Amino acid sequence: MVDKKGPVIAVAMSGGVDSSVTAALLKSQGHEVIGITMQLFAPRSAGSGSAAHDAATVAKHLGIPHHVIDLVANFHELIIKDFIDEYRCGCTPNPCVRCNRYVKFGLLLDQARELGADMLATGHYVRKTVDGAGVCHLRQARCIGKDQSYFLCMLSQEQLARVIFPLGEMENKEEVRRLARGFHLPVAEKGDSQEVCFIPNDDYVLFLEGGGVLKGIPGDIIHVDGRVIGHHRGTHRYTIGQRKGLGIAWSKPLYVTAIDSEHNLVVVGEEQYLAVDGLLAAEIGWIVPPDAEEFEATCKIRYRHQPVQCHVKLLPEGGCAVRFDEPQKAVTPGQSVVFYRDDEVLGGGKIVRPNVS
Repeated sequence: MVDKKGPVIAVAMSGGVDSSVTAALLKSQGHEVIGITMQLFAPRSAGSGSAAHDAATVAKHLGIPHHVIDLVANFHELIIKDFIDEYRCGCTPNPCVRCNRYVKFGLLLDQARELGADMLATGHYVRKTVDGAGVCHLRQARCIGKDQSYFLCMLSQEQLARVIFPLGEMENKEEVRRLARGFHLPVAEKGDSQEVCFIPNDDYVLFLEGGGVLKGIPGDIIHVDGRVIGHHRGTHRYTIGQRKGLGIAWSKPLYVTAIDSEHNLVVVGEEQYLAVDGLLAAEIGWIVPPDAEEFEATCKIRYRHQPVQCHVKLLPEGGCAVRFDEPQKAVTPGQSVVFYRDDEVLGGGKIVRPNVS
């Protein structure tokens, strides 16, 4: 426990530049800061470059306490197992959205409180505002190119009330790099990580098939008209919208349009078959609950997707039906649909299936 002399801020430190600058900024502003690092799986390396090692090095440089929180079993049960199960069912999951909801801003936030912290800070590029009624609002980062609000769409009011995002107002990543150099951080030149943290070399097929976790059961690739035109080595090797790696000679480019894991089929078709007019979503989490059963918003159906206008209808069972103003391509079950109003995140959910009229 921390001997509190004022508000204590725990910083989720991954050993990267963003979280390290977050800790340095808060320390320079006079806050009492502690560093906490999640241990989520057996580390690939215990030396330089590993999250725990680099975070500890930065914490020592800043003169702040540092704690490693063992969440290996929780992470496996909540994130990795779900990741595998989703692929087994023919979906393409987004583990980062789920991890933020249940692990980083769930279990880690609770651990921060156990260590005596009043707030948790992270290096996410996102902004939080609080209105006169005390309601928290999640907004896109000033630097849209680095914005990570999509991944935080499932946070609750209670979670948001206890977190801060010091990098949300940064103009660009180079500004963060300049701060890192100014603070003489030992990770100032460390590269950014773009891959899913638990998948080595971003090879998800090797991860899924490693140790026989998922076995590639051969099956048919069929055209949308029902003809068998090829064969696959496991439905988990494919995702909606995929073009490369189909191994089919055809007069026009073919894309994966559906994955039927129950019947072990991969369905493909020409580009026009990718476009759908809407989707059904479940497991919805609202940061700001809607005040009507139907409303207009913009939405993103994947991280790099440009927000599009849509009409949202809440369903009695708790999900929602979304209709796009213009058809969208490659709506993928398992991915997250995130709803925005201007720069504010309203909430999000998991895409269950395309909803084509």
